[in-house]
Amino acid sequence: MDPVTLTTDRLLLRTVDPRDTDAVYDACQDPDIRRWTTIPSPYLREHARSFTEQLVPDGWADGSMFTFGFFPRSGELAGMLGITMRALGMGEIGFWAAKEHRANGYVTEAALAVCRWSFTHAALDRVEWRAEVGNRASRAVAERAGFTIEGTLRSATNNKGVRRDTWVGSLLPSDLGLPSTAPYLPAP
Repeated sequence: MDPVTLTTDRLLLRTVDPRDTDAVYDACQDPDIRRWTTIPSPYLREHARSFTEQLVPDGWADGSMFTFGFFPRSGELAGMLGITMRALGMGEIGFWAAKEHRANGYVTEAALAVCRWSFTHAALDRVEWRAEVGNRASRAVAERAGFTIEGTLRSATNNKGVRRDTWVGSLLPSDLGLPSTAPYLPAP
């Protein structure tokens, strides 16, 4: 699939490329991003280069991962958000925000825009959110975006060689008033 560009009231969401390598590298020096995500630590320039020049374009090309940088009117990279395909019709959302752009609703706004796009253009019927237990900022974003928190998975995330318990939640097209590509029969 070719990369797409989305817009919201305050954000431009587009794929990142080599012009964004330095901004990705700089943001990923934040200890909170390294702590709560599975990015390499230490995060080196070659990691950022590989991300912007190979991982992101390859994910779009083969339909395995749809990655967006989100940019407010200032034009600075405010954060990253991606949906990684996990099964037919199901993807997992992941995101981070640059330290100076936190607590202003950008991640929630970007998550809703990308989830709407994934339901209407990428044929997804479920977007899962997962975060290590204790990552309250990520959970707050998921809840504000309308995800239903479904529980805790024991030892479900390997973060830098340590198994950790993981919160899991989901967003369905119907949660946003959208149709599904397949019928959904909830448990009685």
